[in-house]
Amino acid sequence: MPTLPTFLHSLRSLALALGLATGVAWASEAPLWFDAGRPRPQAWQAVELLADAPGHGLVAEDYGVDALGRQVAEAALEPALDDQAQERLAQALSGAMQRYLSDLHQGRLDPRQIGHHFDPPPRDGFDPAARLREGLRAGRLADLVREAAPRLSQYEALRQALARMRALADHPAWQQELPPLPHPARQKPGRPGKLEPGQTWAGMALLAERLRLLGDLAADEPLPAVYEGVWVEAVQRFQERHGLEVDGVVGKDTWAALRVTPGERAQQIALNLERLRWTPLTEAERMIVVNIPEFVLRAYEIREGRIVIHQTMKIIVGKALDTRTPVFGEEMRSIEFSPYWNVPPSIARSETVPKLRRDPAYLAREEMEFVLADGRIGTEVTPDVLAEVMAGRARIRQRPGPKNALGAVKFSFPNRDNIYLHHTPAAQLFGKGRRDFSHGCVRVERPVELALFVLQDMPQWTEQRVREAMAAGRLQTVRLATPVPVLITYGTALVKQGRLHFYPDIYGHDRELAEALQQRRTTPARPTAATR
Repeated sequence: MPTLPTFLHSLRSLALALGLATGVAWASEAPLWFDAGRPRPQAWQAVELLADAPGHGLVAEDYGVDALGRQVAEAALEPALDDQAQERLAQALSGAMQRYLSDLHQGRLDPRQIGHHFDPPPRDGFDPAARLREGLRAGRLADLVREAAPRLSQYEALRQALARMRALADHPAWQQELPPLPHPARQKPGRPGKLEPGQTWAGMALLAERLRLLGDLAADEPLPAVYEGVWVEAVQRFQERHGLEVDGVVGKDTWAALRVTPGERAQQIALNLERLRWTPLTEAERMIVVNIPEFVLRAYEIREGRIVIHQTMKIIVGKALDTRTPVFGEEMRSIEFSPYWNVPPSIARSETVPKLRRDPAYLAREEMEFVLADGRIGTEVTPDVLAEVMAGRARIRQRPGPKNALGAVKFSFPNRDNIYLHHTPAAQLFGKGRRDFSHGCVRVERPVELALFVLQDMPQWTEQRVREAMAAGRLQTVRLATPVPVLITYGTALVKQGRLHFYPDIYGHDRELAEALQQRRTTPARPTAATR
């Protein structure tokens, strides 16, 4: 007796030979792509659309476009394809297009595969197989591809930037190395050089060419004898676009950024297009998005499908070395005015307890106290209490007040890593260019404005009342009438006011994503509705 797979294969072959539509999952795809054994126009169009996958930062080879193109071209020649050959090629075209549409709509990776703790956005009813059939019957494959991609102005702006970077990839300006920077006579040996206003440098002509091509220097600006004036301003524009200190001095970091090729920048943009495909940026009416490499928070609402930004402010994130801020999404549910800071156990064990052993007065000086196992509050530093803290049976907290590490307000959203947004008394750190100084939580530059944003549907919370609660010195917890989603994201390429910006990959997530995508390319393709 034949096995079930063999029987089904025979039945399918019989149905194809008779030209019957079966109505099951493996129903014939051929009529959608072929007419009398010849490719329909949509077969050629599908090949063209798949070949354009790099325009979205995807890889055309992932969809077998070269082989499909050859097979479609051969199918147009005599003799006409028989039914089974048509069906095989039709299934291949459908499978490739479905995979392409799925990759465009949701991305190639589940973000949880690379340690990001938010779910990919729901498919919102997007069924690649069903959409493909509809698109084929209506003759609108190109529209289908546009509809599958994220409907974000940022996505389209990055696509255009990707095309510009790729157009520069083979330009002679990046075919030669920038020469070493000047070394002042008074500089200590071994230190890197730097180009400051008023100096000359052998790399001026090459610097000028790169700045012109990148749009930071006017095309008709003549080459000067020394580095000054509009040249310094052009470097400052470059520095601002690359997340560097804007001082006009070409030092180690600026020199390194100038050496990055357009091809490498194109790859960076492609990684960020992938992130946009699986980052849920428009799932709620209001959202707060933290972009770690940019050190910026944005609070916005969605109006008629468009993002309208209400607040943009500087932030401080976790140290790149050992206390990185995780990438995740949760809902903000409450605000604590004049909060206590409950010292995380890891910080208590590694930092606070050793300080107290050396200097018991540190507890009172920093306005801290112990919360003992039975709930009692203690302020006496003893070996027994410190042992309880080390064992996790007691904890240390800092009282509300001007020394409190959380400042005057804490924005809470339950999460596995105990991360939250908060004010900080160390406001001077917001003046730094690179701001990864925290133990993982996110410090915000303008807490009053952020509080008013999340409390905007609670009109009793006026600016005056918010400020009074922050200054009260006693804990007040306010539960939000409507939770506000918070996304901690990681974008290293961004278009702002029409200008392309890049940010350092401080946590190495670009490299991790690139490796994960490469690994995906070396594993068998996931099945589609056409190949299951």
